[in-house]
Amino acid sequence: MPHTFFVTGTDTEVGKTLIAAALLELAKARGLRCVGLKPIAAGCERVDGRLVNDDALALMAASGASLDYRTVNPVALEPAIAPHIAAEQSGVVLCASDLAERCRSALQGGFDFAIVEGAGGWFVPLNGTETLGDVCIHIGAPAILVVGMKLGCLNHALLTAHAIAEAGGALAGWVANSATAEMPMFAANVDTLRERLDAPCLGVVPYLGAGAGPDDAVGHLAIEPLLT
Repeated sequence: MPHTFFVTGTDTEVGKTLIAAALLELAKARGLRCVGLKPIAAGCERVDGRLVNDDALALMAASGASLDYRTVNPVALEPAIAPHIAAEQSGVVLCASDLAERCRSALQGGFDFAIVEGAGGWFVPLNGTETLGDVCIHIGAPAILVVGMKLGCLNHALLTAHAIAEAGGALAGWVANSATAEMPMFAANVDTLRERLDAPCLGVVPYLGAGAGPDDAVGHLAIEPLLT
C-alpha cells in the first residue's frame, strides 16, 4: 500500500479538502503517483443522472489519478446532513470495514502517496456503533488532523488527538488552518498546539478567503514529514 493518510478535522468546514488537495499537489510536484479518496460524502448534487460531490472532484483534480468517480467516492448521499442520517434516509447501510476495503482496493494501482478524506470529524457516526474514525483504523493509515483555528479549537484538537490515540491510531501530523480572518491570540494558540500535540506541524495556513484553492495553500505546507 502507498504512503496513505486519513485526513480528519476538528469540525466540519475547517478546510479538510483544501488541505488534502494541497498535500496531493505537493506530492505530485515531487513526482509521486498520487490518489485522493472520499469514501463517503453527503450533500452531493445530481449531475448527468449521478450524484457527485465537490470535495471528491477536488481530490480527483489534485491527484490527477485516472480513477472513475465511483472508485474515488463509492458512497454519495444527496441530503446535506450527517452521513449516518443521510444514509438512513437513502436506504444505504454504512459499514466501516466495507468502506475501508473499498479504499484498499482503490489503492492497489501502483500509487506512491494517498489521501483518504473523512467527513466532518473523527467521531461522526456511521451507524449505531461505528464512526468515521473506525474507517481510518480499518485502513491502518495514520491520521492528519486539520485544526480549524477559531475559539474552542484547542479543546477540539486535543480531544480529537486523544480519541485517535485511544482507538489505537497514530497522528502523522496536523495543520493549523485559519477558519476566520481574525482570531485573537492566533500565534499563542498555534504554540499551544505545538506543545501539546505529539506530532509534527505540517503547516500554518492563513485565512485565504472564499474561493481559495489548493494552489493557495501549498506554499504554507510541508510534506516532507509524511515521506520519511
